[in-house]
Amino acid sequence: MDQYPSGVDFTFAALAHPTRRRILQLLEEGACCVTELAEEFPASLNVVSKHVRSLERAGLVERSVEGRVHRLRLNAAPLVEAASFIVRYRQLWERQFDQLAGYLDTMAAAEKRRLTAKPRSKKS
Repeated sequence: MDQYPSGVDFTFAALAHPTRRRILQLLEEGACCVTELAEEFPASLNVVSKHVRSLERAGLVERSVEGRVHRLRLNAAPLVEAASFIVRYRQLWERQFDQLAGYLDTMAAAEKRRLTAKPRSKKS
């Protein structure tokens, strides 16, 4: 197990909070400044800024500063690594479910044969 967090760790941590996921959704529509984002939430500008910093740490948001205006834009590249992590485990689970389905089919067929078999007559 890795001792230090990797990029995918920061990505999943950033995606874990609904406010941060909503920020990413808003940034899908295009770049905007932090104050515009904050208007979309009942939280203070300071709270929204903390969420933005978490997204920046994960590399999901990039900031450009023009004077006092901080413009944010989405960078979806880190999601590729997270998606490949999920796909790898999805494939593992699908194989296991396929094996389970095969086993259950075998058991159901055996049970059906048992129930439809003619009873043996007793010899006296």
